[in-house]
Amino acid sequence: MDVVCLGIIVADVMGKTVERMPEPGKLEIFEQMELHPGGCAVNTAIGLHKLGIKARVMGKVGKDVFAEFILEKLKGCGVDTSGIKYAGKKSTSFTFAAINKRGERAFFHYTGANEELRFEDVDFGLIEGCKIFHVAGFYLMPQFDGEPVARVLQEAKKYGVTITLDTAWNSKVKNWQELIEPSLPYVDVILPAIEEARMFSKREKPADIASYLLSRGVKIVAIKMGGQGCYVKDGEQEFYLPAYPIEAVDTSGAGDAFVAGFLTGMIKGWSLRRTAEFANAVGALCVQDIGCTAGIKSLKETLSFMKKYSVDPKIERLS
Repeated sequence: MDVVCLGIIVADVMGKTVERMPEPGKLEIFEQMELHPGGCAVNTAIGLHKLGIKARVMGKVGKDVFAEFILEKLKGCGVDTSGIKYAGKKSTSFTFAAINKRGERAFFHYTGANEELRFEDVDFGLIEGCKIFHVAGFYLMPQFDGEPVARVLQEAKKYGVTITLDTAWNSKVKNWQELIEPSLPYVDVILPAIEEARMFSKREKPADIASYLLSRGVKIVAIKMGGQGCYVKDGEQEFYLPAYPIEAVDTSGAGDAFVAGFLTGMIKGWSLRRTAEFANAVGALCVQDIGCTAGIKSLKETLSFMKKYSVDPKIERLS
């Protein structure tokens, strides 16, 4: 197994085009609706599989039709589901994404079974032998975020795996920094979105955020900046890569696609700069279709897409 993705599992319903929410008692019409398997762990694993990387998902679902749908889709595309467990009381997590004509989305989210994920649910036998152990969706697993994740990462280190971590936005979280700091000494690569990184670092500029994370023990920082591209820094190099100039249809899953691309570059042994450029390309292709993973292409197709553009990396401190 190349990558084990531990984290949130969600049933995603995408609605397009939604320009406003209806007033109480009123109804609004939208043109398109699709159901997809989603959640950071699932999206990243499917993206990895489409790029030719073997992936396994670990997490929790409810005993319901949404879980059946997700498991069927994962198995159908070759993702290993042996690490997925059933929750005792909660239903499968659910998100409704309202997508406007610019491809921007607003979310309604039910945390569901992800709320029940605990340290005890992690089967370390399924981590042994993998190359990368990826925690996906930190801040959306209330009984797991914080010390339990740190304990899992500490234990996972014993298996000689590379540890990567991705965060998610949660408006209810108050103690952003307190939750994540115990895990940072065990993280090799962190891949947060800029908004989340600003919250847990208490810093604004990407360079300052990266310096904070490197000082806490992280080896590589790759900050996702949406339409602005990405900012990457390790102990030796620092660079900013602009996004590919494409028109977004739906930005859902772009961050998870970027992560899948980045992990692919790590598995392939590419340079840090090449890895980040590839991750940007996977994200760019993702947003050209509705859904979190539908737009992701194969490794060959993604590399062909990259050849169409000349994106010169440069060191740049962003305000």
